[in-house]
Parts: sequence; C-alpha cells; structure tokens
Amino acid sequence: MRVAVLGTGLIGRMIVRELAGSATFTEVIAVDGAPEAAVSAAAEASRAAEARQQASDGPSGGARAPAVRSVTADLSDYDTLVALLRPVDIAIAALPDSLSFLANQAAVKAGCHLIDLVGAEYPEKARALDVPARKAGVLVISGCGVAPGIANVLAARGIELVDEADEVTIYCGGLPRHPQPPLMYQQVFSLEGLMGLYTRPVFVVEDGRLVKLPPMSGLEECEFPEPVGACEAAYSDAHSVPYTLGHKVKRLAEKTVRYRGHFAKMKVLQELGFLDDTPLAVGSQTVVPRQLAMALLAPRIRGRSKEDVTVLRVVATGKKQGATVRHQWTMTDFYDPDTGYTSMARTTGYPAIIAAEWLAQGKLPERGFFAPEQLFVGDRFDPFVAELGRRGITFDYASTETGDTGR
Repeated sequence: MRVAVLGTGLIGRMIVRELAGSATFTEVIAVDGAPEAAVSAAAEASRAAEARQQASDGPSGGARAPAVRSVTADLSDYDTLVALLRPVDIAIAALPDSLSFLANQAAVKAGCHLIDLVGAEYPEKARALDVPARKAGVLVISGCGVAPGIANVLAARGIELVDEADEVTIYCGGLPRHPQPPLMYQQVFSLEGLMGLYTRPVFVVEDGRLVKLPPMSGLEECEFPEPVGACEAAYSDAHSVPYTLGHKVKRLAEKTVRYRGHFAKMKVLQELGFLDDTPLAVGSQTVVPRQLAMALLAPRIRGRSKEDVTVLRVVATGKKQGATVRHQWTMTDFYDPDTGYTSMARTTGYPAIIAAEWLAQGKLPERGFFAPEQLFVGDRFDPFVAELGRRGITFDYASTETGDTGR
C-alpha cells in the first residue's frame, strides 16, 4: 500500500515522518516542488524510523517498516499530479489553499484516495467532485486536520447527543507559547491560509439559515486553561460544517482564537487596504497589497521558539428528553520537545494519518467526497478519539443540564 504526502512544509514533513513508522504502508513518498524540502523530509523520516526500529527490535513490534523516498514535482500542474498519483493508493495533501482544488481533481482522475488538510471551497468541491469520486471508486476527505477536522467531528458528536440541537460553537486557535508583540502571534501553518482568516467571508447558521458575515466580526473575549489564559475570538470560516450540519441545528458558528488585542491590529490593516488582492500602481511598479503585507509579516511572525499551543473548545447545547443540556469539549495541546513537533502539526497531522490508516485497513468503505463529520461519528467516534488519545491528543469533556440554551 503506497501513500504519498503532497507538500513537505511545517505539517507535511511531520506526516511523512509518522507514516514512516506505520506498518500499514509499504512505501511512503514525500513530494514537494522544492527538491531540498522533499529530500530532507524523507531523510528525516528514514532516520526516525531506523531509530524506532533499533529501540524496539523492529518497528511496530516487529512489522516491516515502509520504504521512504522523495519526489520533486510541480504540485501546481494538473497533468503532473495525475501522473504522480496513478500508482499511489492514498495521498495526503498538505498544500496551500490555492492548490487544494487542483489536488482533489487530480486524485479523482488518477483513481487515488485523497485526504486533504484544506477545507476551503467545500460546497464547490462537493458539487464538482462527489459524483466523479464515486464513479472512480475513491474516497476524498476534505478538511481532515484540527479545524477543520477534529472540531467538525466534535460538533457533529454534540448534535448526536441531543434530541434537538439549539447551538454549536467552535473555538479554535494556534497560539505561540511565548507571545511577542505587536501581534502576539506566530506562524504555525501556511501564510496563505492564515491570510484567508482575515479576508475570507464567513458563513454561519442563524435560525437554521446560512448567513454570510464579514471576516473578524463577532469579536468576544474567552479564556482557556493556563498557561494560555485570556484570549479573544472572532468569526472565521467553518468550512464544511454549515453545509453538513446546518440543517440539524438552529445556530452554528466557528471562531478563531487569538491573544487579546490581535484582531484589532489586523482589522486596521484590513481597513487600510493592506489585505486587498487588487493590484495597485506604485510609481512605475504594480503591487498587490496582500502580497506586500505577507512579505512584511512573514519574518515578524516566525516566532523566537517552535513552542506553540493549540486550543480547541466545542460547545453544543440542545434538548435531551425535555431537559436543556450542554456538552463541552476542551483541548489544550502543546509543542512536543521529544519529537520536535509543533502542536499545530500534531493536531492537524494525526487526524489525517488516522484516516489514511483506516482507509488502508478497509475501515472507511465510503466512496465519494466527504467531510470528517460525516465519517468519524456514530460508532466510529469513540475509536477516533481513542486513536487521538493514543497519540497524546486528549479532551476535557463535560456534560451539564442548564436552565437555558445560551453559551
């Protein structure tokens, strides 16, 4: 069973390394447009697999470790992707948002199962790819990371646990362990994806209807367990959730969490036009303001340390046997010094790895275009959470009866 990882950036290289220790696969292929990125990811994965083998007298209790190799390919070229994926059984796409749709289309054409970390353009992808994927006999999973991903699954679980769902709110954010001014933020995934948070319109469910809101609206204060403490949260794209769960709940929204004061500063940049993508004449040159802003921000949000924190809270309220109930899951995950994995890589990469292993093992027989909340629910919820727990990703869960359906 061959698995390819498309993109070996902050999260992709972690996925390559973990798959290299999985007895489920015979070959792991690290693919990137930059030769040095693909080669270093494959080499790092091979070294880690050898170390595990020596420590345990054989990987995974004596099972054979998969071969690991690197491939350099233009991941923005459709024909190249199709040719690359034809001999591959499963691919995990750890690509920027702008390459996601193309990778989805290429995987279906190639007859290769795909697990995509990106959840953007969900309705457009579902309309274009569900029927072709079914005909091709492949499963495409959209947004299989932390948010989208784990958050979606918990939201669906909250709805499953009530007879009538009133409200579901997702709070999620990747934060620096040691925040530095002025933005109190450091980059933990693609800069292109990050910009989408501040520029992409948001869809929420209000009174059972899909409502479009501006980015960074709905600002509220919130708190997470120490050492995180006081934060703020604003509406952000909930990806597939409004479309897959919106008909089951009266109100539904996702909010991105940052340290307090962050959104006000980004809002200023937005209002002044620095996040626009319309080209602007500056002297004899043409400049795209957003590209300029990204170039200026990139060195300033790298952070002084790899240490990060990922926070997630999903709150679901509704009626159960006539009583108003509230279900809440909270996750606070940290950088792992033993592996060198950032928390964002862990919480984004492990759901995709679990999905890939289950798919290879025949545990996901569905074919077509699906979101995580359509797959890892019902009888699969507890095993999915258990697999996350085995990898150190755990949740504090509380269920209470309350007198109203407010947050």
